[in-house]
Amino acid sequence: MIGAVGATEWITFDCYGTLIDWEGGIVEALQPFIPTPLDRARIARDYITIEAAVEREGYRPYREVLMEASGRLMTALGYPLPPEHADALPRSLPRWRPFPEVPGALRRLQETGYRLAILSNVDRDLIAASILQLGIRPDLVVTAEDCRSYKPAPGHWQRFEQLSGSRPPKTVHVAASLYHDIVPAGSLGYRTVFINRHAEPVAGASPTRTLPDLARLPETLAELDSLP
Repeated sequence: MIGAVGATEWITFDCYGTLIDWEGGIVEALQPFIPTPLDRARIARDYITIEAAVEREGYRPYREVLMEASGRLMTALGYPLPPEHADALPRSLPRWRPFPEVPGALRRLQETGYRLAILSNVDRDLIAASILQLGIRPDLVVTAEDCRSYKPAPGHWQRFEQLSGSRPPKTVHVAASLYHDIVPAGSLGYRTVFINRHAEPVAGASPTRTLPDLARLPETLAELDSLP
């Protein structure tokens, strides 16, 4: 029951990069159009920079963001996507898989009594396809389509608070992006857990805790709630 959890009632998650392996999904979707093996780390770094720039241009459906960002990336690599495959990335997204430890960790959290929410920079239909991969049903989902903005703008957290009635002291935000999630959530007063899958330097951010993956997230949350 929730009462057994202590101070925390809600755990909010980013989805792609935190729960779902978006890097693997992007490489798998774009590799057929490039004759040499893709460097996963480079593709991830370049893609996220391009996507953030597209999102800053103003709200548009995430399906269009994926198409525009992947098109710019492939052109920069010297392999423009054929027009008939311009939607290769959004078409592939429903097949992107969760990280191996994620379904078990989410089940443990729900069984403990936490309420789970996903705050994601996607469209409703795309997140619905990814939720089917997670093995659990979140209590609440907030998308960019709902709030008409992209993180790091505060719209996702504002809408989460409106729908859940919860506030930062009762919520922990879990994410793998310092720029999109950890920094803005921390500035809004949320405790944060940074999922640092690539052992990147934590510069310009102060997550409450840092973990390499979600395997020990339930124990970490219990430890946070045991603090005075």
